[in-house]
Amino acid sequence: MTNIVALLDVLVVLGVVVSAIIACHSEKLLSAVIALGVTGIFCAAAFLVMHAPDVAISEAAVGAALTPLVFIAALKKMRGGDD
Repeated sequence: MTNIVALLDVLVVLGVVVSAIIACHSEKLLSAVIALGVTGIFCAAAFLVMHAPDVAISEAAVGAALTPLVFIAALKKMRGGDD
């Protein structure tokens, strides 16, 4: 059982790192915002693995849903809504 949890920990950390690198190196802003949302989802999964469901729900709501939506709305306003 501990091997499965350790493997899950490693996969979640790799997901956070890879999605954060993609967010930093993406040339398109929309792709970077989506990768940022994926990073939030992996962080929420990390909190679930650590048995902190209340923090995971907060991270999923804010880090994976609300923040990318605000960024997408700001991008749409900046570009004049043509995307």
